[in-house]
Amino acid sequence: MFGLRRKQRPLLGIDISSTAIKLIELASTPDTADEFYRVETFAIEPLPANAVVENKLADVESVGQIIARAVSRSGTRAKRTAVAVSGSAVITKVIAMNAALSDAEMEAQIQLEADQYIPYPLEEVNLDFDVLGPTAGNTEMVDVLLAASRRENVDDRVSALEIAGLVAEIVDVEAYAMENACGLLLGGIGNDIREQTVAVVDIGATTSLQVLHAGRTVYTREQNFGGNQLVEEVQRRYTLSLEQALERIETDKLPENYHIEVLGPYQEALAQQIARALQFFYSASSFNRADHIILAGGAASIPHIDALIEERLGFPVAIANPFEQMAIGPRVNQATLQRAAPSLMVAVGLALRSFG
Repeated sequence: MFGLRRKQRPLLGIDISSTAIKLIELASTPDTADEFYRVETFAIEPLPANAVVENKLADVESVGQIIARAVSRSGTRAKRTAVAVSGSAVITKVIAMNAALSDAEMEAQIQLEADQYIPYPLEEVNLDFDVLGPTAGNTEMVDVLLAASRRENVDDRVSALEIAGLVAEIVDVEAYAMENACGLLLGGIGNDIREQTVAVVDIGATTSLQVLHAGRTVYTREQNFGGNQLVEEVQRRYTLSLEQALERIETDKLPENYHIEVLGPYQEALAQQIARALQFFYSASSFNRADHIILAGGAASIPHIDALIEERLGFPVAIANPFEQMAIGPRVNQATLQRAAPSLMVAVGLALRSFG
């Protein structure tokens, strides 16, 4: 289900967030030394309020129509897609299995033993697994990542894509898609990432913290605080609709007092929330520091937010841009793409599933 092993091409990466559909199509450029991928098409289309609620598709038909609009706007001809479910909708567990087993034998054994790990009837879930590598201290065993989600979470996304005339080749997990996209960024963070601990803060409608060590996810946490708080305060203070608030925040067309009375306090609160999330990470793990923070999501585009958080937290902060080392195709508006770059990390991670 989750496409942890299967990779086919070409695939559209489609991120269904709570506020928008984000679509990316990539092509490989193997003959180019500095740019391994090229952005062929991209589109972002806003979703109606309450079309997606708490990471669930509340209005599948509406979501499907917006996906179709994004496809049309992008100009892509691709039909196969990779899409993701939220980490909160997925149960994951690492189990040790005999290294001598084939994939088919592992799958059969997991099916027999899955009720030990999954608190739902097996007929109600989609299940997949990926072999991570040898078990520490035991060469005869391998660590296997087991991932399961209730069928409705997967089926609703598949149905929305079908409404748009698309085929779901891969249903991934947002955290794994983000990890995949971060692989494009980590080389620029340090000369040797084997010992790097990088905290990725994805500030969408809500905020998620994902910590990677040596390029692999070691911790995730979701918090309710995020861009919603800023949008709601702008709506309340200036008597605007949701659509008006989003448009004016993006274009910075708000009264003079906005930056001091609304945006300033929001940024301070955001820095405090990130610091708090990191403290939860330290207390729940063997780590006591992070080497870097990467800011992703729509709120990462707030001017100078990286400098403020770096000043408050005391270690390097960067804005996510997965396109820095990519070529840009002729059909893509480069300025628009770069403005949206921090919010496209999950879509990029999904699109990268096209390549081995």
